[in-house]
Amino acid sequence: MRAFRLTVRCIRTPAGLLAGLLLSAFLAGCGSEWNDPYPAGERGANILYSAFTERPKHLDPAQSYTEDESVFTGQIYEPPLQYHYLKRPYTLVPATAEQVPVPRFLAADGRLLPADTPAGQVAYSEYEIRIRTGIRYQPHPAFAVDEAGQPRYARLDREALRGIERLADFPHSGTRELTADDYIYQIKRLAHPRLHSPIFGMMAERIVGLKALGEQLRAAARDLPADGWLDLDRYPLAGVTRVDRHTYRIRLQGKYPQFLYWLAMPFFAPVPREADRFYSQPGMAEKNLTLDWYPVGTGPYMLTENNPNSRMVLERNPNFHGETYPCEGEPEDAAAGLLADCGKPLPLIDKAVFSREKESIPYWNKFLQGYYDASGISSDSFDQAVRLNVGGDVQLTEEMREKGIRLLTSVRASTFYMGFNLLDPLVGGKGPDGHGVDGEARARKLRQAVSIAIDQEEFISIFMNGRGIAAMSPLPPGIFGYLEGEAGINPVVYEWRDGQARRKSIEAARALLAEAGWPNGRNAQTGEPLVLNLDTTGGGMGDKSRLDWLTRQFARLGIQLVVRSTDFNRFQEKLRKGAVQLYYLGWNADYPDPENFLFLLSGSEGRATRGGENSSNYASADFDALFERLKNMESEGAQGAERLPLIRKAIGILQHDAPWVFGFHPKSYTLGHAWLHNRKPNDVGNNILKYQRIDVAERERRRDAWNRPVLWPLLAIAALCIAVVLPAALAYRRRERAVAR
Repeated sequence: MRAFRLTVRCIRTPAGLLAGLLLSAFLAGCGSEWNDPYPAGERGANILYSAFTERPKHLDPAQSYTEDESVFTGQIYEPPLQYHYLKRPYTLVPATAEQVPVPRFLAADGRLLPADTPAGQVAYSEYEIRIRTGIRYQPHPAFAVDEAGQPRYARLDREALRGIERLADFPHSGTRELTADDYIYQIKRLAHPRLHSPIFGMMAERIVGLKALGEQLRAAARDLPADGWLDLDRYPLAGVTRVDRHTYRIRLQGKYPQFLYWLAMPFFAPVPREADRFYSQPGMAEKNLTLDWYPVGTGPYMLTENNPNSRMVLERNPNFHGETYPCEGEPEDAAAGLLADCGKPLPLIDKAVFSREKESIPYWNKFLQGYYDASGISSDSFDQAVRLNVGGDVQLTEEMREKGIRLLTSVRASTFYMGFNLLDPLVGGKGPDGHGVDGEARARKLRQAVSIAIDQEEFISIFMNGRGIAAMSPLPPGIFGYLEGEAGINPVVYEWRDGQARRKSIEAARALLAEAGWPNGRNAQTGEPLVLNLDTTGGGMGDKSRLDWLTRQFARLGIQLVVRSTDFNRFQEKLRKGAVQLYYLGWNADYPDPENFLFLLSGSEGRATRGGENSSNYASADFDALFERLKNMESEGAQGAERLPLIRKAIGILQHDAPWVFGFHPKSYTLGHAWLHNRKPNDVGNNILKYQRIDVAERERRRDAWNRPVLWPLLAIAALCIAVVLPAALAYRRRERAVAR
């Protein structure tokens, strides 16, 4: 916020008093300009104002994988597919592609197979993607050419970069058309040994030849200097081929229908060879002139200012291709005003300014003043923003309604859970102390007892202000296979009574614990107490009050909980080695498919045994057999009808075996001002800025009304000053006149 100083001078004459009052009236007309934190030149502009709390670490699409980063990458890069903004369930539609590709299935000898061929008989899947013509990149120095058509900035060194600190310091820029080669180049970048793409390992098992390319590039990188450029065009990728200038083909091992969802993520957005070469020149990285700092894309916005400790600015890409606001959605969207901009060219906002806010209170206060267009609700401001009625429904407070603020709520496509490590003899029932099958059965009852005893509803109420729903399985609402009502409850933990899911009593949990051989938390044979160890990291569930609450939950069963707090890296190492007993983790959906949650408990994903994402190291032959059948099926049509009962059976096995204490699915509460339009909760699409609209005139009017300066203290001080000085001034003048006479 710009600082200002107002000096109050004592007014010595009646004329001065009148002038002072006029000045005060003038200043009152200045309205919100007194404390407006933005430059005067931005007033009345079509700009969205928002904030971020954590600085983005990566903006390179081969590396970026967090929500904080997708706020920016989703607006800049364009993968071939995207999610329809309004339709639910989430539906894939073309972005730069002409259409959503339909895979072809091939036998090992190359024969074309029917579309309904079982997954076990499919050797390869092939996706052919045709990119629309005429799409152009944002202006960028990497595309700048001289009069002879040669790149202007292809042979830079440290000396040539003298005086260049930002991308805007390059005097020339250019553009060119998007081609299939740009998508192929980015897929190769997933295998680049210096980028450490988080999805390389998984995609190397899927995309034909990607693993071999990774080995080739590692060997080549060893012979390069630290700032040397690895020209990926010199290394072919067997499974990704160019058909023509605007068409490319991706071949996968086996059948993997979820691959279409990956084609809507920035990992598969285009990166032009020119940009990679431009940023790889000597001296660039030292000045933060990298793809990680200044992305290059074809999307509706480009990053024009990157100061992650203060401010990030996205501005309209002048080369953005034609795209219009959707004209269809869910039945209630029209009544909500979400179809009012049907057919209008996108984006609807010219610029977005994101300011760094490290504390929640300043963020909240600026939102209430109208200087941020939208805001989440922190614990500090929860009671000021919303009220929970008797039925648990959320309503805005009177203060928020008077300001015209709107509330958007949605259950996120995420799950948080406490996991048991089934390699541990005590909670897994295996190993030297597990006593075989009988030990596994006793350990299962122990896990079931703990699942009942940890009151997730109480946790959500106390620590999340009710912003969540208790989980019945790994699947959150909105994911195919999730069922509402009695059909969807976890029968091990809940009963259906009076039309609601009711957690079973603590007595039921104690009975299970006794059957497990630990009556009242004591070993039935030796009398020793039952001690369980929870590994956690600082922050989050490491917060003392939450852990104290959790300790009391275990104490209701007579179990002693020992919390072993450590740093994140050490915690991850323990998970990799299977050296934990209990742990806390969460998972956000990469894409809206049940496979993306159920794979977390697949035996083939055991973290300690296979290096996968199954941190509980759970292995069930029955579950794995069902998962192998359902994971490659589609959720629509005849396959969807066949897939649903398989999912329900698989979930039933997980509920019975209880490898997790199914925790909760968080709810998102977002507030938006009356002038911010076209906002709809979206947990998987990340390119949503282009759809939003600002009523600039309404924002200016409300800002002025909410931020008028309070001048009466200044007037009171001025009046006091006059009351003190004026009599003395008049007496002085009388004395001067008397002397003069």
